[in-house]
Order: sequence, then C-alpha cells, then structure tokens
Amino acid sequence: MIYLPRWKVILIMVVCALGVLYAMPNLLGKEAVTWAEKHLPGFLPHQTVNLGLDLRGGSHLLLEVQTGAVIDEALQGLVDQTRTELRAAKVGYTELGLNNRAVSFRLTDAAQADKARDILRQLDRTLDVREDGGAVSVRYTEETIRNKQRAAMDQSIEIVRRRIDETGTREPSIQRQGDNRILVQLPGVDDPDRIKRLLGQTAKLSFRLVEQSASVQPGLPVPPGTERLPLVERAGQQPGVPQSIVVQKRIMVSGDTLVDAQPTFQNGEPVVSFRFDTIGGKKFAEATRVNVGRPFAIVLDNKVISAPVIREPILGGSGVISGSFTTQSAQDLALLLRAGALPAPISVIEERTVGPGLGEDSIKAGATASLIGMGLVMVFILMSYGLFGVFANIALLFNVSMIFAVLSTLQATLTLPGIAGIVLTIGTALDNNVLIFERIREEQRNGRSPLAAIDAGYSRALSAIWDANMTSLIAAVLLYIFGSGPIKGFAVTLTIGIITSTFTSIMITRLIVVWWLKAKKRTLIPI
Repeated sequence: MIYLPRWKVILIMVVCALGVLYAMPNLLGKEAVTWAEKHLPGFLPHQTVNLGLDLRGGSHLLLEVQTGAVIDEALQGLVDQTRTELRAAKVGYTELGLNNRAVSFRLTDAAQADKARDILRQLDRTLDVREDGGAVSVRYTEETIRNKQRAAMDQSIEIVRRRIDETGTREPSIQRQGDNRILVQLPGVDDPDRIKRLLGQTAKLSFRLVEQSASVQPGLPVPPGTERLPLVERAGQQPGVPQSIVVQKRIMVSGDTLVDAQPTFQNGEPVVSFRFDTIGGKKFAEATRVNVGRPFAIVLDNKVISAPVIREPILGGSGVISGSFTTQSAQDLALLLRAGALPAPISVIEERTVGPGLGEDSIKAGATASLIGMGLVMVFILMSYGLFGVFANIALLFNVSMIFAVLSTLQATLTLPGIAGIVLTIGTALDNNVLIFERIREEQRNGRSPLAAIDAGYSRALSAIWDANMTSLIAAVLLYIFGSGPIKGFAVTLTIGIITSTFTSIMITRLIVVWWLKAKKRTLIPI
C-alpha cells in the first residue's frame, strides 16, 4: 500500500490540478469571469456554480393544468366525428350533443342501433357505447380519461420546459406535483410577469377564412358555421376600428404543422416569419390558391392577430405574421410558436418571489457556516494527529475544491440544502483519515516499524472505509431518486462529496505520507 507507481502519482497530481483549476472561477467576481470568457482561450474553464432560487433570488410559480379541457375538447371532436359518420352511413338521429361528459343522441329508427354501435366503436375501440330504446350515449372509459389527462400533463411539462429554456434563464427547476400541477422555479428572473404571460398562453395557432357577409358589429347574429372572435388590440388603434371579426369555424391550416418561427423585420416593422412542414405547406398553398382575393384570419388562442387579404397563392410553405408588434412581442410570439401549443390551458395559482437580498443573506450564512465548520474540523484533526493532521487538512482543501469543480463542470444548481450537503461533507471528510490514522497508531503501539505501521494502517482500514462510504452513497442516491427539489440538491452535493472525500483521503493523503517517508527516515511516527 505504500508503494505508488509513477502513473498513479501523475494521475493524482493531474486530478488535483484540474480540481483547483475548475474551481477557481468561483472565487473570481462576475466581471473577471466575463473578461476571461472574452479574452482567454475557450478550452480554459470559466464556468461557475449556478445558484438556486433560494440563493440567487427569482420566481416560484405553481401552475395548474386544466386537464378537464382536454377531455371536453376530445368529446367535442367526437361529436363532429359522430355526426359525419352517421350521415355517411345514412343513420337517422336527433338531439346530438354533449350531456354530462357523454355524447348523446336519439335514433329515429331503433332498428339501426347495432349499425350505429358498430360505427361508433370503429371511431375508438375504448369508447363505452350504451343504447336503450333508441337513446344512445357514448363516453370515454375512466382508464382512457386518465391516459389522456396523463398525456396532457406530460406534454404540458415538456412545452413549459421548451418555453422557459429559450427565455435565457439558467437551470430552471420544472417538476410535476400531483395529478395536474407543475412547480416552476426560475432563479435570477428579473421579469416574472413576462414568464407568466409566456406560460399562460395556450398558443394554439390556426388560419381561417373571414366571413365577409357577416356584420362586424357585436351583438348581431352570425351565420351557421362561423363565430365572432376579438381582434388583438394594437398600439395607437384608431376609434371606430372594429373590435371583433367573424371567421369560419373550419380551420384552413393548423399551427400543429409549423416547424419554425423566427422574429424578423419587414419594411422596418417587427414581424414573425413562419415555416410549415411538407403537409402543412401543401395545405397552406391549396388554401391560398382557391381563396385569392379573400381575407383570412391568423388566430392565436381564439384572438385574431391580423386578417390580411390573400393577394396570390403562397406556394413556398412559409409566410409572415404582422400586427403592429414590438420587438419583444415578436420574439415572444415566435418562441410560443416554436415551443408548440399547450394541450390545455394553464393558470398560475401560486407565486412567490425571492429577492436577491434574501438570497445574498443565505449565501453569506452558508459560507459562514462552511468556513466555521471547516476551521473547527481542521483545528481538531491538527490537535489530534499533529503532522499527519496537516496532511489530512491539505487533502480536505483539495476535497472542497473538487466538489466545486464538479458542480461547475456539471452546471449543477447549488441551493441552501446543497450548501448543507457540503458542510456535512466537510464534517465527515476526515472520517476516512481518522480510521487510517488510528489504525497506524495501533500498529505502532504493537511495535511495528514506521513503514510497516503505515502500510498496515492503509491496507487494514480500507474495508471499513469502503463499507462506511458505500452505505452513505446508497442513502444519497436514494434521496436523489425519491426526493424532489431541495432534497435533490442536498443529495447531489452529498454524493459528490462522498466520492471526492474518499479519493482525497485515501489517495492524496497517502501520496503526501509516501513523500514524507522518503524525505524523512524516522524511527517513530509523529502521530
């Protein structure tokens, strides 16, 4: 155990050097790090540990996904499908509509009940179809409803993640809570209202024809198959401009076929350029080809953004949305369209803001606790083991630098519980050295030579060290798997600390002891 081959010595020294190098940016100020990014070679480390919400300040949002709207939308689509299929099969019916979350209708000829049942089951094998005396009710099974709601939640979380990741926030925390809630934590966000606007929009885009024969005056009836939608208010809008517009319910092209959207400028005005996939491009080209000269509405979340006139067929599969945008609103709309539409509306039911001042206090308190803990541990080990305590303290300093190096490299988010994990690691990092040093003491009391005592101390203490660290590592991993939020932050730093402390206490301390033994021919170990 005393002999260390040259390659192992070089490896230990390289790891120590990299640990110090990658931890160094955390000791520098923001200005120094920014200067280094601009002027120093890119391969040099410049990443720092990301600070969590409780340290950096930011916003805490609890969102509620209205998963019931997904079922309502699916049932409304089922009504349209039922109407189409029954008419195609020439099955007579009356009173078709929704009733208590079920599609219901009455057959004009009860003898066609089996035919109607077969048609409905072909639409969806999971439908629960019931018929009694010509009265038919169709509903989704409970399992189907749960599956649809679960899929809506998964899709909502992914879209929320896409929208937030593109806003420039670093390391947002997005977690599912319960059946229909999403917890979002945004460290360092200085404009939470903008984030709420981005998250609160469903962003369902569609292109529909404008019904020119209908009156734009509110309160007047609209023709069948059309609906009145509000126009988005524009800056500097003149009095007398219609506040709503009548559009056809039939969607010419859906925003689901969009593959890209980018903010740009046209005639000096901010606009949003968009591009369809192959299928959407063909639909858009056909819709504009047969409706030249007619206005069509660009509808976002049941509001008309603009209603330009189709001057000529648009065959390239791309177009431009204009509407008196500001640069910021054009960027936000492009972001929403790129991220995709939410399957269900989202509302903010809880909001908390952590001020940077409170975060600064937390950092100071955590740093103070860490320094005091490290100081007391170093003094204790120094008083207990003398020169060997100095060796252990050197290893402890490398241990702390490696923890921050790993956190910086992984771009992990450091929270207040994470600082607690580091403090705990500092307190227990020297346990391995204590086991080794006590074993060396015992071997020396038994009359062994310094070389034999040190060799026996390291070899015989290893089994206890591995057992202790493996049990701690298993506990930390389980905390990470089953925990959430702050618990995960604690588990991450604890896991990293266990691994680095094992390396430093066994490898670095042993290397220093080997060097000391070679330099000093002692007959007694000063431990």
